[in-house]
Amino acid sequence: MRFLLLVFVICVSFVAAGKSAEAQNYPWCAHLGTGFESTNCGFTSFQQCMETVSGIGGFCQPNTEYHLSSGPRSLKKLQNRYPY
Repeated sequence: MRFLLLVFVICVSFVAAGKSAEAQNYPWCAHLGTGFESTNCGFTSFQQCMETVSGIGGFCQPNTEYHLSSGPRSLKKLQNRYPY
């Protein structure tokens, strides 16, 4: 019985130590159907969103809740921006 309790505590600690789930936030939303019945904001480009709604109906619009991540940026991209 003590062994099962120990195994249970170890399993719970592994689950609790894992990274918590976070919702993905992308720049484009697909509104499926004729109005706002179903919304999917999981698209990285307008074209990707339009390809999804083209067969099932709906429309795409920018995600008003989207914010660019403030993660590390590559210096190489910044150096190539102004080639002088």
